[in-house]
Amino acid sequence: MDSSRASNGRCPAAKTQLSHSPDSLDIQKVFSKLLSHEDSFDMKSDFRSPDRASKCTWHLGADPVTSPHAAWQLPPREKILPSILSAIGKTPMVRLNKIPKSCGLSCEMVVKCEFLNPAGGVKDRIALRMVEEAEEKGLLKPGGVIIEASSGNTGIGLAMVAAVKGYRCIICIPDRMSMDKVHTLNALGAEVLRVDSTAPFDSPDMIIAVSQRLQREIPNSVLMNQFTNPSNPLAHYETTAQEIVDDCGGQVDMLVFGVGTGGTATGLCRKIKELCPNVKIIGADPMGSILAQPSHLNKPEVPLVVEGIGYVFVPTTADRSLIDQWYKIEDVESYTMARRLIREEGFLSGGSSGCIMSAAVKAAASLKEGQRCVVILPDNVRNYLTNFTNDTWMEARGHIESPLSKNLWWSNEKVSALKLKQPLTVSGGTSCKRSLQIMKEAGISQLPVINDLGVVFGVVTKKSILSELSKGLLKMSDPSEKAMLRSFRKISSDFTLLRASKFLEIEQFLVVTQNQGFTQDEDTTIRVLTMDDVLRFIEPREEQK
Repeated sequence: MDSSRASNGRCPAAKTQLSHSPDSLDIQKVFSKLLSHEDSFDMKSDFRSPDRASKCTWHLGADPVTSPHAAWQLPPREKILPSILSAIGKTPMVRLNKIPKSCGLSCEMVVKCEFLNPAGGVKDRIALRMVEEAEEKGLLKPGGVIIEASSGNTGIGLAMVAAVKGYRCIICIPDRMSMDKVHTLNALGAEVLRVDSTAPFDSPDMIIAVSQRLQREIPNSVLMNQFTNPSNPLAHYETTAQEIVDDCGGQVDMLVFGVGTGGTATGLCRKIKELCPNVKIIGADPMGSILAQPSHLNKPEVPLVVEGIGYVFVPTTADRSLIDQWYKIEDVESYTMARRLIREEGFLSGGSSGCIMSAAVKAAASLKEGQRCVVILPDNVRNYLTNFTNDTWMEARGHIESPLSKNLWWSNEKVSALKLKQPLTVSGGTSCKRSLQIMKEAGISQLPVINDLGVVFGVVTKKSILSELSKGLLKMSDPSEKAMLRSFRKISSDFTLLRASKFLEIEQFLVVTQNQGFTQDEDTTIRVLTMDDVLRFIEPREEQK
């Protein structure tokens, strides 16, 4: 991280390749061009990896005079703020009451309520800092375009900043993220591109590569690049960490946070270790992430489900050297604790907050009376109203038991009992027109799309075709691959019908295999399950039962 306040950004200058002005550019058509690989982007020569080694020279115990971090004083807050951006930061510290008592903890537990930032999360801080740095360096000018790859929270923060400052904002978001985030981004005026979350790290279709390719195509654009941008950790070094130490009167015995890009972790660790050298630092990492250390704690083969925390690579901005201990947290623990934070403490925080709190109650068991554990709650529940707060969503995943599970005769029947037939399939090159004809003739609404090896790598549906047609991005003669869904729900044939039916209240269809997961495994033996199949099984047997 650089020392000067005006030179922290690492945003590359825009490369203008189109004659359109940013305001008139049709982003969806540019995105379609990228999906068709019609641009000149080369992964070997053009891709800037988000996990390259950091060049920061900071180290614990460095002389403050020669430290690469500048001294920074928190400014006082005005009574009447000039804009919502001035409301970012200075979030309250609130004591936990019921949860620590129920867990038998002796120490004081205090949470830093980052979910109370105006756009709903800790990422508001870095959004403002990155934009201001880009402005100060002359990279972002009036009429410019902000681009970022984000799981949602940084994107929402950037969209808010862009709305206030008058910039156009384009956010690339993985297609597995909740639609709540997409709706919030759209409300703030951002243009959202949902990117294939199954694309390999070295693929030009991977979300970070897509954002870099977009920047090459769009004039006057700046890629914020939170994974390598020093403004990310510096925002927390200068503000969040100092706020915590000030509000705690200098007593922080334990600090617990989650790690995503690592900006929060790096900034907090460095500043608080400087000011409270005896603090114990705890990192929370969800299943499916590979950030925890030592590496044997991680299970990279497990899908990463909890949003806004964890990664499958180590970002440049993540300095893990000061984290004393890691806790790997199961999804059910994260969501159960997130619901407890809402129900028992009144904190309207999100799923990653549940992950971090689960780690905190485990780690804080080692603390004594009179000691203090500070927990960072980074995100707001607003982004997850169709997610873990929804009983149906939780029941489908087996995180809570349905109250009807023992009362319905068919609830524990297996999906295999339906004797589903091998579905009709199409190749990726089959035209959308032909796929629609097949669906019409067979009386179905979806077709698995297979590659040359017979492996399913997508599903084309009537809805997905209509969606692309309505955007002006598709012609009936185009291949089905262009309109197919790349991420879809897969279940195993030993799923209970009740859990499958809960999924079908949310999903249009389910792909049934011998494997489980959200995306594609190497599996050629599949079935497709719809609500009609479940009803056909139940209806003739209902009177007999």
